[in-house]
Amino acid sequence: MNTRLVLDRWNDWLEPGSPSDVRLFHSDSSDRIFVCPSSLGQGYVQEIQLCDDLSLFVLDYTLHQDVMMDVSDESRQLEFEFQLAGSDAGYSFSVPYFGLQELGVKRSRKQFFKIEIVFKRSLLVPYFLALIERLPPQTYYIAEKILQFMYWGHKRGRSSLTIPEMLKQILQSEISLDFLDTLEHIMPDSLYAETIAFKYANRHPITSAMEQIIGQILSCPYQNVNRRTYLKQKVLELVGLRLEAIVHPPLKPEDLNCVYQAASVLRNQCVNPPTVEALARQVCTNRLKLNQGFHLVYGTTPFGYLRDYRLMQARRLLITSELSIAQVAAQVGYTSRSRFATAFRKSIGINPKVFQMQAWECNYTRPFKKMRFGRKTSRARSAIPVI
Repeated sequence: MNTRLVLDRWNDWLEPGSPSDVRLFHSDSSDRIFVCPSSLGQGYVQEIQLCDDLSLFVLDYTLHQDVMMDVSDESRQLEFEFQLAGSDAGYSFSVPYFGLQELGVKRSRKQFFKIEIVFKRSLLVPYFLALIERLPPQTYYIAEKILQFMYWGHKRGRSSLTIPEMLKQILQSEISLDFLDTLEHIMPDSLYAETIAFKYANRHPITSAMEQIIGQILSCPYQNVNRRTYLKQKVLELVGLRLEAIVHPPLKPEDLNCVYQAASVLRNQCVNPPTVEALARQVCTNRLKLNQGFHLVYGTTPFGYLRDYRLMQARRLLITSELSIAQVAAQVGYTSRSRFATAFRKSIGINPKVFQMQAWECNYTRPFKKMRFGRKTSRARSAIPVI
């Protein structure tokens, strides 16, 4: 069974809870507690406000059914997530939000246990810059192009602003996208294709030093003001370690360039890709070096990179077009509809047809449109429509 939640805010699907909930590691009367509705699952989300622009979240819940969330939250923020259980246990992620429409799937029978550190407003730009500046050169270049696209789309022209200046304009200005704008809709094809770099750049293992601080956060012995002071110190230490852990691949420039060239070939020829041997020859290296390079840069094989790219493009087509599942599969290089459905379900969490139908329900599916800026137009939001 699948459920679709149409939300104005990320926490609209949760119910109010109590700081006295015995499942919490520690709590204070100032904390905001939310609990999962029994109709969907069990567990809680705890929000601890550390200062005006910094919050700590502890999430621990399990769903009984697959849930698709359609969220129109306008907030701009940067999250650092540390996954403690589930398929991504042992990894941390950096997740930027620009106020775009979000369409995602939460899978059933999988524990969501993690902590999140959320920066907003005055802290958003400096930490966003600290993250971007540590990216590998190629990924930094892509980030720069995305920011330029978003800024120029608003200003209707070119600008000589620096990356920090543009980022501040985008994150702290009154720029607001149409309520149906998703990343899949606003990005031009060529730029959207390159955003796959962030799938890998934003994912890093949780180190033993991070684990130690996470343990201290979950076992905080203090209360009231001392508790907030202690937790703020610890979350900033944790984010500092996370930023330090972003290391560039230990490859020679020429070997790194071979990997980037090979990735570009796979993106451009995803329907009829070369073999790994042919790909290696094309970029003037050998199969062993190419495989090793992909593992160091992307944490996967050339075939794994190709699969991720195909499914990312398939998601976009399901959201923005009226193609059939077989047509989508063919456009991204799958010769078998069933193989495509299996790969999509394993990666995204639900069948591609169900995902497409949900996109239609959200009125997302329509031809590609150019970025539009202005005040968001409200639309009727249903609380929990069940399919």
